[in-house]
Amino acid sequence: MTMRADREYFFHLSEIYSRGITGKGIAAAVLDTGIYEHKDFRVYGNRICCFKDFVQGRSNPYDDNGHGTHVSGIIASGGFSPEGRRIGIAPEASIAALKVLDRQGSGKISTMLQAIDWLLLYHKRYGIRIVNISVGMPLKDWRNPQKDALVQKVEELWNAGLVVVVAAGNEGPGQYTITSPGVSRKVITVGALEGEGSSGRAFGRVVHYSGCGPVPGTCVCKPDVIAPASAVLSCDNHGRAYRRRSGTSMATPVVSGVIALLLSAQPWLTNLDVKIRLMETGIDCGISRNRQGWGLINPKGLLGI
Repeated sequence: MTMRADREYFFHLSEIYSRGITGKGIAAAVLDTGIYEHKDFRVYGNRICCFKDFVQGRSNPYDDNGHGTHVSGIIASGGFSPEGRRIGIAPEASIAALKVLDRQGSGKISTMLQAIDWLLLYHKRYGIRIVNISVGMPLKDWRNPQKDALVQKVEELWNAGLVVVVAAGNEGPGQYTITSPGVSRKVITVGALEGEGSSGRAFGRVVHYSGCGPVPGTCVCKPDVIAPASAVLSCDNHGRAYRRRSGTSMATPVVSGVIALLLSAQPWLTNLDVKIRLMETGIDCGISRNRQGWGLINPKGLLGI
């Protein structure tokens, strides 16, 4: 994402914030490497509403890798960059951090399934409306992707009414490179984009690593949408530090954050309503459907502003 596109994108968000829409009252579960108690999550009060460690069983929030803190910051940091732009998309949203990956950023499917079972039981207690999974795993059975254990489990979350947002993975740009659980027909799968804004028209190209559809063994088009993903600034897992990271792992929380804004403004929307809105308002970047899906996420269009 060029700096030109970055300015345009965040200008749109500023218009949304000016209407008092900040994600307040919405919690997003982040299944990742955990969360560091960065100062940005204490702006507007303590917004780490829950921490659950499925790797080491510790009770207090921590992140021994940094990936989960970065993802969470993109969604809900209350801080500002040195240039004065907000870091978090939904600065008053809350984070339920579920640690499912170890310090190397690796994890087991069984751990993911355990965390999802916990979410199915407790999401209402913590007001969780969104589940962000910036984690992808290779498909074991290309002929039957919908029988993948992780795919079936995230669809249980969707069927429970949660908005599930997952990464397309970084195995692109060839066809059939969407990772699990992004191959699910139901969840919202997010790819990465680099682009420019010119005369109010957005256009661009998907970065070379972003997973592309269609889903193996089907004609299902994926990803569903794309979002900025290059050198995204967010919270790091020590001190008051920030760092930049790139990948579909970063594009995914951009979409989760925008959805938190939408749900805070219109809490009656269902997960299917949200997905349809994303599809109807996406900006066509002039690239193939199997790379961009319905296009670049459009925050103002999504909220009807």
